[in-house]
Amino acid sequence: MTNKNNQVWFITGANKGLGAAIAKEALDKGYKVVATARKIEGMEKILGDSPNLLITKLDITNDEQVQSSINAALDKFGSIDFLVNNAGYGLLGYFEEMSEDLIRQQIETNVFGTMKLTRAVLPTMRKQGSGRVIVFSSTSGVKAVEGGSVYSASKFALEGWAEGLNIELKPFGIQTMIVEPGAFRTDFFNEKTSFTFSDIEIDDYNHQREIMHHNFVSRDQKQPGDPVKLAKALMTAVNDSNPPLRLLAGKYAVESIEQYLKERRSEVEAWREVSRSTDFD
Repeated sequence: MTNKNNQVWFITGANKGLGAAIAKEALDKGYKVVATARKIEGMEKILGDSPNLLITKLDITNDEQVQSSINAALDKFGSIDFLVNNAGYGLLGYFEEMSEDLIRQQIETNVFGTMKLTRAVLPTMRKQGSGRVIVFSSTSGVKAVEGGSVYSASKFALEGWAEGLNIELKPFGIQTMIVEPGAFRTDFFNEKTSFTFSDIEIDDYNHQREIMHHNFVSRDQKQPGDPVKLAKALMTAVNDSNPPLRLLAGKYAVESIEQYLKERRSEVEAWREVSRSTDFD
C-alpha cells in the first residue's frame, strides 16, 4: 500500500450523502481524493478547494467516462489506492409492479456499473501490488425487506461478487471490503433525487403499495445513521491491521443482522437431518 500520507482515494457518488462524507473525511486526513459523480455541479462548494482534490464527471455505466476518470486520476496523482464503489440507487416497490426495463436499469447501474469501474481500476492496483476495493452494499444485501426485492437482488449480487473477488485478488496484495449500512441520513428516500419507485399498478397491490410508499418517503431525513460518523468508522476499519471483509454500519444494522443470522441458524438446525439426507448413501 502507498505511504499513508500519499493514499489516493477514488470515490464514486461523491457529490452527496455517504460519498461526500467519505471524500471530506479523506481530505481532512490529508489523503488525495478523486471525487466523481454523474452531476458534478456544486461539488467544489461541498468538498472545498484543495490541491489534493480532483473532481471528475463519471457515470459508472459509461465506458468512456470510466476510462477518462481513471486516466485523469493517474495523470494527477499517479496511483489509485482505494476504490470506493459508492454510486448506485434504490429501485423500490413490489417486483410484480416493476417493468423489465426498470429492473434492468437497477442491475445495470448497481451491479454492472460497479463491476465495470472495478475491472478498469484493477490493472493499476495489480501493477502497484496493493490496493483496496470498497463496495457499498446495504443491510438489504444480507436480508430483504418488503418493497426491496429487486434492490436486494442488486446488493446480494455485489456481496457474492466482492467476497469472491477478495479471494481472487489476495495474491496481488489487493483486498476488498463490503460496507453494509442501515438507514443513514442521506436523500436515499427522496423520490425526486435518489430512488425510483415501481412503474406498473396492479389493483391487488393498491392498498399495501400506498402504505409502503408512504413508509419509504416519510423516512426521508429521519434516518438515524450519521454519514460523517460512517466515514470515520470506515477510515478506522481500512487502516486496521486486520480489516473486516464486511463492515456493518449503524445500530439497526448490527441488531437486525444479528437477529437475521440467528433465524438462519435456527432454520439450518431445524432442517439439518432433511438437508443431510440428500447425499448418496
